[in-house]
Amino acid sequence: MTKLSTTLKKEFFELLPPTIFFFVALHIVTFVRALMLKGTGISPLSSISVAVAALILGKAVLLADMLPAINRFPDKPLIYNVAWKTLIYLLMSVLIHYIERLIEFWRLTGSFIAGNEKLMSEMVWPHFWAIQIILFVLIAIYCTMHELVRVIGREKVLRIFFGPMPAPQV
Repeated sequence: MTKLSTTLKKEFFELLPPTIFFFVALHIVTFVRALMLKGTGISPLSSISVAVAALILGKAVLLADMLPAINRFPDKPLIYNVAWKTLIYLLMSVLIHYIERLIEFWRLTGSFIAGNEKLMSEMVWPHFWAIQIILFVLIAIYCTMHELVRVIGREKVLRIFFGPMPAPQV
């Protein structure tokens, strides 16, 4: 194999776990949003939009993990990195979620400022925060699993979940 194909293969397999996780997570969010929007005339995202968003989020997580600031507490108990990464990813999800809504209103009004004012007045805030709560739980689960895999090791985690189980140590 050439160096390029080896690098692409490595990137692809690193991209799979976060992309699959966010693909499933975003479908859960889309399903909940569809239930909340029933009867409002607003259509939820399509599965293709969710797949593209999952790919973008998967790559964003991989890029963020390369930043020194994201892995601030590698030698402390896992809760430090889990809480830190969950906070960062959650803040990004709030920003992305808000911007996603803002773009819709910007298109309707034709002006950024007017779109933001319309968004602030018409946003169903309980729906917005309900989605954020779901995202918080999903992001916390992702960060917890990611940190466990980092510490325990990918091969051991795969054996624990899918077998064969490692021999008990005495």
